[in-house]
Amino acid sequence: MKSRSFLQTAQGPSIHQRSLVSEFPLPSRERARVRGTEQAPLPQSSPVKGEEVRKERREISHLVTRLTTAFKLAASVTALLCVAVTIARAASFDDMLAKRKPEAAIDLGKKEGVQLVKGEWRYSDTKIIEVNFTAPGPDGQPGTTSNKAYDFTPHAGRADFDDSKWEVIDPTTLDKRRSAGKLAFNWYRIKITVPERIGGFDPAGSTIVFATSLDDYAEIWVDGEMPRAAGQSGGSVIKGWNVENRLIIGRGVKPGQTIQLAIFGINGPISNPPTNYIYMKYARLEFHKVPAGPIADAPHEVDVEVVRLDPAIDAIVPANPKIFKLAEGFQFTEGPIWVNPGHLLFSDPNANTIYKYSAADAKLTVFKKHSGYSGKDVAEYGQPGSNGLTLDPQGRLTINQHGNRRVARLEKDGRLTVLADKYEGKRLNSPNDLVYRSDGTLFFTDPPFGLPKFYDDPRKELPYSGVFALGNGTLKLLTTELKGPNGIAFSPDEKYLYVGNWDPEKKVVMRYEIDAQGNASNGKVFYDMTKAQGEDAIDGIKVDQQGNLYVSGPGGLWILSPSGKHLGTIIAPKHPHNMAWGGADGKTLYITAQNTLYRIPLNIPGIRPGEEQRVAAQR
Repeated sequence: MKSRSFLQTAQGPSIHQRSLVSEFPLPSRERARVRGTEQAPLPQSSPVKGEEVRKERREISHLVTRLTTAFKLAASVTALLCVAVTIARAASFDDMLAKRKPEAAIDLGKKEGVQLVKGEWRYSDTKIIEVNFTAPGPDGQPGTTSNKAYDFTPHAGRADFDDSKWEVIDPTTLDKRRSAGKLAFNWYRIKITVPERIGGFDPAGSTIVFATSLDDYAEIWVDGEMPRAAGQSGGSVIKGWNVENRLIIGRGVKPGQTIQLAIFGINGPISNPPTNYIYMKYARLEFHKVPAGPIADAPHEVDVEVVRLDPAIDAIVPANPKIFKLAEGFQFTEGPIWVNPGHLLFSDPNANTIYKYSAADAKLTVFKKHSGYSGKDVAEYGQPGSNGLTLDPQGRLTINQHGNRRVARLEKDGRLTVLADKYEGKRLNSPNDLVYRSDGTLFFTDPPFGLPKFYDDPRKELPYSGVFALGNGTLKLLTTELKGPNGIAFSPDEKYLYVGNWDPEKKVVMRYEIDAQGNASNGKVFYDMTKAQGEDAIDGIKVDQQGNLYVSGPGGLWILSPSGKHLGTIIAPKHPHNMAWGGADGKTLYITAQNTLYRIPLNIPGIRPGEEQRVAAQR
């Protein structure tokens, strides 16, 4: 994607909890052994010995049952231990921050504090309303029988919620009693900007903690996220009666970075609404100079909104969708690829690093440093590192390197083989995204977004942005009609190649017919998003086995049918920029979203490297 102003990207809060057995499945060979499929065959016997055989079989059955229970218990204990370790690590870090004296603090209950962060408090009451909903189905999830339910309005947790018409309140009046009283809820919102200095303190690189206390309860959203996990107490959710909420809202922050806070006030006890009102006792920011950097959270749920425009989306996105936050604190995330048996590789092009995320134990490690550039002038680049990643038919990692301006393959022995770096004697711009066809032909996009000055960079040698195909050692230019060719993917039958355009003036997905020799023809606009709301153009594209497209577009992750109909949009807390199909069944979509990594389970498996030929043959 095109380099963005990353000072606008906040580091989300850290909540540490995870689901249990579902996160720690037994390997298939262990499941088989538990089921007894590896046991020796029973001996053949005469009718006289039939009762002995039946007794032996019963004993074996009981043994298998006991083993099954033991393995399940072991898996649960393992999961619980991992949860305990994760929670203990998080708790110790949070406790450490709670006990240590911050290097600086800002009182958001004072005018000078709010002025220092260039913010203003905005306030709104809420209303309880009746809404249309559905009764639970046989699976316990929302079914098809209509009913009436209750909700409240407005829902103001999202970072991009428009609060411009709300009341602006004096920060010295935060403790003024507000709401109508009794059964009441309200919102306080403020966008803070990390200042250049706080007195003599430089906040760059700090970890920021937000602390507040509402009478009586509060829930806190940070940049559109309100993380929660089973057993969580405090942080973004209620901890107790009139108890302080403390949570990390930024790690390794930069001056000028903005963070949107939304505090939801609750009058309590809810079961017997009191004869009083809601007010905020205090609100402050603490700046701690402690080590910061990318971390893997214990997978926990955050909010997701699904805009359903066509009934066909119900077969794709579950009725009660869940999105899980996996890791945070990156500079920017891009180019994910799932690698069997169970890990994800993805790029941070700004940090010049490829990371590895192991799904089974939620562990994050550095896979490759200097992933896209090792030049001495690396400081001049906004995104010198790798961008798109994929696997070739032999399972070797193929890397689009921005700073090196080439496509390279990582061999099994660790060596890099350059696949493409020039076209007709001129250096490529900065290869962005890529996809293999099942016959091994590589297709990739080449905009200049990895160059320090983009289109105006003096290093740029090609007079255009291209889409290329590399087959049998020959690099072929397919088209130059797009200013910012970006995401790229094949239809399941490999007859069509989809290419997204990162261009604010022409936000389109193009579709090209591709022949056996890798030539493109009959390029057509498959879908035009130019007039859609949202600042982002088109970034990553992925396709499922039914031919539906998943497109990073304005406002979220667009789902398009094979015929080009907009079925709906998945809106995550952070804007999705690229995706990869993962998990054992290929139905989990991993999403790189600004500085964060998410995953969302869906209903239809996607097309992953190595599966193209099988999927194409089935159609």
